[in-house]
Amino acid sequence: MSTLSTPKVGFVSLGCPKALVDSERILTQLRMEGYEVVSTYQDADVVVVNTCGFIDSAKAESLEVIGEAIAENGKVIVTGCMGGEEGSIRNVHPSVLAVTGPQQYEQVVSAVHQVVPPQTEHNPLIDLVPPQGIKLTPRHYAYLKISEGCNHSCSFCIIPSMRGKLVSRPVGSVLGEAERLVKAGVKELLVISQDTSAYGVDLKYKTDFWNGQPVKTRMLELCEALSSMGVWVRLHYVYPYPNVDDVIPLMAAGKLLPYLDIPFQHASPKVLKAMKRPAFEDKTLARIKQWRAICPELTIRSTFIVGFPGETEEDFQYLLNWLTEAQLDRVGCFQYSPVDGAPANALGDAVPDEVKQDRWERFMAHQQAISAARLQLKVGREIEVLIDEVDEQGAVGRSYADAPEIDGNVFIDTQAVKPGDRIRVRITDADEYDLWAEPL
Repeated sequence: MSTLSTPKVGFVSLGCPKALVDSERILTQLRMEGYEVVSTYQDADVVVVNTCGFIDSAKAESLEVIGEAIAENGKVIVTGCMGGEEGSIRNVHPSVLAVTGPQQYEQVVSAVHQVVPPQTEHNPLIDLVPPQGIKLTPRHYAYLKISEGCNHSCSFCIIPSMRGKLVSRPVGSVLGEAERLVKAGVKELLVISQDTSAYGVDLKYKTDFWNGQPVKTRMLELCEALSSMGVWVRLHYVYPYPNVDDVIPLMAAGKLLPYLDIPFQHASPKVLKAMKRPAFEDKTLARIKQWRAICPELTIRSTFIVGFPGETEEDFQYLLNWLTEAQLDRVGCFQYSPVDGAPANALGDAVPDEVKQDRWERFMAHQQAISAARLQLKVGREIEVLIDEVDEQGAVGRSYADAPEIDGNVFIDTQAVKPGDRIRVRITDADEYDLWAEPL
């Protein structure tokens, strides 16, 4: 098949890891049909922009990138979370060729066909896509999406209206994908969904089959099966329901990474009630203490919102005191931003922007001191590190406590490694976010 006639697609993926997985699926299908994925606007016959629509600043970035793609290329297809608001996209960019919503893989591929027909002579048996699909992440780690949508109705969030109610993938399908990824060289699987703890509840934890063995479509059984694959397994977006207690012993036994990404969002009971957050009550601190008693190595990362409508100085102080008690390892914080269509917009009692900014700065300073102290405890210890990149300065890797892109790095004084290697190191120094180490 002539390279000159190969149809070429440019792809821009914005937003969260869940959107990245959507992008990978679309790219896999296009590659199977003979399309080439190119990295510049100029080389592309059409550009697909996978948008984020979670908060207003993300929407603004999406519109900006769409405009850039139109200016540089002219032929643009829009998909993703903001795709559910076709009118607001076309108001700004009337020339986009097609707009589709999240998870609408077939519609995106169909829209590409309309603009640039696939090569009829392409033969997937000869021009094979890698069996694990096209990954937008480095070769050695991959996101494993286990479900779509969410059953919660948090007042600040529009994800259920964008992505629908919880729909879990059958566990056999998830494990089959994980196995293909591991065979292709992936060393770390990052389990993602809108609510990982609720996995399988919509299917009543139905039994499925993997390699001839019955496995329940449930978080515990999924984790047990993934732990048999010999790679790092990291859990994201976990709500602290009682069933999370069941996976902590797997972490203590070294079968799962001792890492939980739990979006607490706040600690004040009054604010949590206004947020309509699920599964958060006074027992959360006790539960964290219990988890750490079983698995002392456990790292907890979380995100919080300050300046939510009605948040008082007393609520904010409650949050700071809670952080001191909880001793979380990794924390991100956002200032509340109204999102079109979110029920929280009707709450009133808005917190002034300058107060939001002040609370955000105080929150970050408070948590930085906690994170820095927890990292100092690691100096002198020996740990395993997964190498992400190597340059003339040395190697950059991550420990079990560090998810890619959102947590810290471990800087190692060696070049005798390559991305994807897992090596033992001794920690020599730390700051608020990162570690420095020497190889063993």
